[in-house]
Amino acid sequence: MAKQFPAIDDAQRDFIARQHIFFTASATAESRVNISPREAACLRVLTPNRVAYLDQTGSGAETAAHLHADGRMTIMFCAYAGPPLILRLYGRGHTLTRGTQAYAETLATAFDNQESPGARQIVVLDIDLVQTSCGYGVPLFEHTGDRPTLRRWAESKGDSGLAAYRAEKNAISIDGLPTHLVGDAAG
Repeated sequence: MAKQFPAIDDAQRDFIARQHIFFTASATAESRVNISPREAACLRVLTPNRVAYLDQTGSGAETAAHLHADGRMTIMFCAYAGPPLILRLYGRGHTLTRGTQAYAETLATAFDNQESPGARQIVVLDIDLVQTSCGYGVPLFEHTGDRPTLRRWAESKGDSGLAAYRAEKNAISIDGLPTHLVGDAAG
């Protein structure tokens, strides 16, 4: 049975820290719903009602477009090992553009100034509801490691190549919404 909480508690924070993957879901009233997998190592619990993750350059930028247009976002974690559990964080998100003071401050305080190759923004979720559910239907998986492909791809592109890629592939969502990623101060 689902349980709801006003904020992340200590047990939920520990659960989040043990995960290897999470999923973001976002949409506007007129757009497609987007669900994206993310490497959990890039997520930080900032407060019981705020999380942030360092977003990597990818083939699309739906989350950025949706957050600028609407702001609603859900983050979901599933237990693939150990006791079953699904944890959802509901709220409103916004982005911190790479090269801005807010980005630099959050990178310094939450990520120890460690920016992975290909970083394009920090996504912040202000949480208004935490929900857990049983997770009985989630299969068991064994984590065997992280894929190095995205990091190698970003390193091979370099800053100017990533800026050109974002200009070509990340300026507009699949529904024609602006992402606000192109023209950032750092590429």
